[in-house]
Amino acid sequence: MSFDLQRILESKRAFRQRLAARPVVEKLRMLDALRERAISIRGAAARPVPEQNILREDALPDPKRPL
Repeated sequence: MSFDLQRILESKRAFRQRLAARPVVEKLRMLDALRERAISIRGAAARPVPEQNILREDALPDPKRPL
């Protein structure tokens, strides 16, 4: 995968300028939407994971003990 760093930086700059030009009310709506997403993600992460969905690595065998 190749990328043009100059193009990426220009794209970020343009995006920031577009965001800065938006009205305050719209920025507040965007902030509320981001906050809602963060709450739902936090809620999903707080749920306990069922035991069968956990991948566990077995301990390495003791080299002094025969198999």
